[in-house]
Amino acid sequence: MRRLGNERNPRNLPNPRNLPNPRNLRSLHWGRAAAIAVTVLCVGYAPIAMTELWSYASPGAPAPGQWLLSHTVSPSYVADALATRLGPYRHSLGPLLVHTVLGGALMLLGPLQLWSAVRRRIRLHRALGIVFAVTVYASMAGAAVYLARTAPADAFSGPAFWVVLATILVGTVLSTTFGILAALTGFPDLHQRWLLLCYGYLMTAPLLRLEWGVLPLVLPDEPVTEINRVALMHLGSVVTFGALLASRALDRRTTVRGVAGTWCPPAVLIASQLVGAAGLVWLARSFAGWGSEGWRMLLAYLIPFLLTYAVIVVRQRRTTGWAREEWRLHLAFLSLAPAFSAVAAPAFEHGMRLDGRTALIAGVGIGCGMLAFAATAVVSLRVLYARESEKRQRRVASGLPSSAVTL
Repeated sequence: MRRLGNERNPRNLPNPRNLPNPRNLRSLHWGRAAAIAVTVLCVGYAPIAMTELWSYASPGAPAPGQWLLSHTVSPSYVADALATRLGPYRHSLGPLLVHTVLGGALMLLGPLQLWSAVRRRIRLHRALGIVFAVTVYASMAGAAVYLARTAPADAFSGPAFWVVLATILVGTVLSTTFGILAALTGFPDLHQRWLLLCYGYLMTAPLLRLEWGVLPLVLPDEPVTEINRVALMHLGSVVTFGALLASRALDRRTTVRGVAGTWCPPAVLIASQLVGAAGLVWLARSFAGWGSEGWRMLLAYLIPFLLTYAVIVVRQRRTTGWAREEWRLHLAFLSLAPAFSAVAAPAFEHGMRLDGRTALIAGVGIGCGMLAFAATAVVSLRVLYARESEKRQRRVASGLPSSAVTL
């Protein structure tokens, strides 16, 4: 993935007339620090992912993830988590091994694609991209077989976790597919966005394991199954926000050819926030009815959500041109996420015959992830429409009928 330069300087060549902007330098340092942190997390998690289920196939096989968690929290914490997994995992052990081993490989392939040393070598980037895409499809196929063979009630942490896993699977496959189509049709900026979103979905795995070790410090008496439910409240917003930050950091353009005006005028932005606020009030009242457990879940959702919301609000106000348009579109869809979750919860309750609490957790767990996917789709349509409009204008200027324009 190449960093996209300004329209006047598409190759990001140095401009001696412009002095370095301290704000851009700070952003560059933060971007590099974030890239290093993600790389360290992914490389460290890769062997854990690859060996996670070996002990089910061969008792006594190396399990560094279990060993690390036992020494970080306690052996009983791990034993309780694995006690109910023997049956469901052995029922689909082959597909799960494919999923986890290839998932570990994806943790290594992702950072290779992102680092500039690889992005400057187009042929290597394309070759690794093909390997990455094939690995995604094969890994997700293994996960699909497991989910198809496993009843939602038998999933780790229950039906809500099953729903979130299925949603991540679909989102990962679709974002990879759209990223490939964008590359093949000459939209490197959209290719970059979709693949970063794909990797954001994949990052839910290492981040969840990280929370297994960190959240017991705050919730010392809770099992892993409950830690999962708490993590579901915010992982979607965290990983998709990270993908958005990476997209904006790599795209330095102030304008995009053919993009004029906005698809998100103030009236639309205000309406989306009002609808989202109503959904947020409904979620808060629903969680508050559970007592202390509900307040814990609500805080686990609200704190990351509001921080993400605040950052996007500030960024869309401080930027101009194309950057502001993208921030505003994502802000509108993020604002709608609570309303989407408020509608999804009753749908899961009646459609899947789940209890109210489980349905609410499932609805909240997929809200931010699905709305980020929708925002990326609208951003893509915005760019596609811009290219179509530009082609139409050129054809009209040359005397050809505008109806002859095709993408």
